[in-house]
Amino acid sequence: MKTVRRTWRRFRLIAAVSGLFTAAALATVGTSAAAPSSASATAAASAVESLDVAGTAWTVDERTGTLRVFAGSSVSGDDLARLDRTAERFGGAVAVERLGGTLRTFLSGGDGVYSSGGARCSVGVNVQSGSTYYFITAGHCTDTLPTWYTGSDLATAVGPTTATSFPGDDYGVVRYANTAVPHPGTVGTVDITGTATAYVGQQVCTRGATTGVRCGRVTGLNATVNYGGGDIVYGLIQTNICAEPGDSGGPLYAGDKIIGILSGGTGDCATGGSTYYQPIQEVLSAYGLTVY
Repeated sequence: MKTVRRTWRRFRLIAAVSGLFTAAALATVGTSAAAPSSASATAAASAVESLDVAGTAWTVDERTGTLRVFAGSSVSGDDLARLDRTAERFGGAVAVERLGGTLRTFLSGGDGVYSSGGARCSVGVNVQSGSTYYFITAGHCTDTLPTWYTGSDLATAVGPTTATSFPGDDYGVVRYANTAVPHPGTVGTVDITGTATAYVGQQVCTRGATTGVRCGRVTGLNATVNYGGGDIVYGLIQTNICAEPGDSGGPLYAGDKIIGILSGGTGDCATGGSTYYQPIQEVLSAYGLTVY
């Protein structure tokens, strides 16, 4: 949700987490005991994407081969019926589940990293290329926003946006142009020493400008999220961690390894929710960046 394509940015590494799908939050439609083939799940994913229903996300369950389609509360009854009909066409290859909140990217005013118009996001991780330093955040944060500051008064500049990829991906890169702004290679008190690849069941944490440190588990890989308005992001990590406005761009990490950058999610940290993360390796590889 963009007003919007911006999200919480900040000068410290941050993200937010916690909260699972609860039984009350999920109403499952169309399940089957048959183990679907990978081909049928792939075909089903293409069919779901072609419906272009904003507020949905989908990923293949590695254990069963089933395409799990999550429909946020903003999805209308008519659109939910369209999803159900598509699920019926593919039999046991698709399961449609209702979420207890709206799938969205996160944007809010408040402390963190700021840009014009009141946009605020969280820093994901500090990185470098040679002797030049940057931070990585969400692309829906940096999209259309040229300069970032340490406070909402926009008095102390951090530096300019140097790269953005959104939609499709969801990452942005901001250069530290102001040498007076410190940029340690940490997430809070955790010294980040490298990167890691997510796997289902992995215990992970996130840290955000709004919600602080929260932890949970990876629940899916290679997820696709349709935020609406043509903003579809692919290849995301799904977790059962909650987040709130201002947390976008914050890090997903396990121990001292950075795994991803917060893209968006559903729910909140009072009732629980789910979140989706851009894998970190893609942006590092794209721009020749390293953590330190």
